[in-house]
Amino acid sequence: MTAALPPVPEPFQLPFHYGALHQVGIDWLVDPDPVREVLAKHHPDLTAAVFDDGRALVSLNYQLYFAQYAFGGGVTQEIEFNVIAFPTGDGGRLPRLTYAQYAQGWDQTKLLGIARLHVVCDNPFAIRAGKELYAEPKYPGWFEVGLPSLNGPAGETWTVRCKAATIGPDGTLERDPGPLLDVTAELDGLSAVAANSAPITGYGTDPEGRLLAGPMNVYQPYRWYDLTAPEHSARARLALHAPDDDLGHAIRALLGDATPAAGAWTYQSPPVAAHNRPYYLPTRPRP
Repeated sequence: MTAALPPVPEPFQLPFHYGALHQVGIDWLVDPDPVREVLAKHHPDLTAAVFDDGRALVSLNYQLYFAQYAFGGGVTQEIEFNVIAFPTGDGGRLPRLTYAQYAQGWDQTKLLGIARLHVVCDNPFAIRAGKELYAEPKYPGWFEVGLPSLNGPAGETWTVRCKAATIGPDGTLERDPGPLLDVTAELDGLSAVAANSAPITGYGTDPEGRLLAGPMNVYQPYRWYDLTAPEHSARARLALHAPDDDLGHAIRALLGDATPAAGAWTYQSPPVAAHNRPYYLPTRPRP
């Protein structure tokens, strides 16, 4: 029997096309038992993947993206906290991989996907789209960031501060000054490996308990950084400022207090144009 596709409610259209995407992710290999417990509550039809030394993988990623619409453009920022998982009935189709192999895109089945536990976003329209289209557990927040940029100082350091927010009666974002978490990835001086990760499968479970899978194509390779060497243990850092809210509680339950990151990955859309420095033209002498 062929299953029906999930509906696409108005006013949304799919696929959703990104005009530009800038992203950093950090991965942690952790004890699988707490991961399985949390995953069962959020996505009962998924199983946590197991990698090196029998450990599960959780990931936190920040995204800054632009989209062009018929009425103009919009910029969105969000941060996701995910478990790497697969549909329980498909375990026999998966290759046996190390974390490094997975991070470089060796799973060509693309069944190893991101099971979203929390998604914080600064765009009310994107929050609604994530919930209605992909069953994302998405809610409002806002961001202060420092990113590698061709329009800024040289470097490969990412800093992201995520803060709380609400959606007001008029549908706009209302910022709260209270910080939720800080993420830092100091990748300067490290060699990156091209990672053929896309399409990335994102999993959601809708209010009726149905499991959804939404692939996301990224049209160029990611850059993956191996952080397993002891001298790199402090390059990726996560600081919780609201450890007892739902996001903070989930992070503490899965990461503990001082779990070093296993790897980081980035993607930055290439520029499409450059406005160059001006130059003087010769002029005739003025009388």
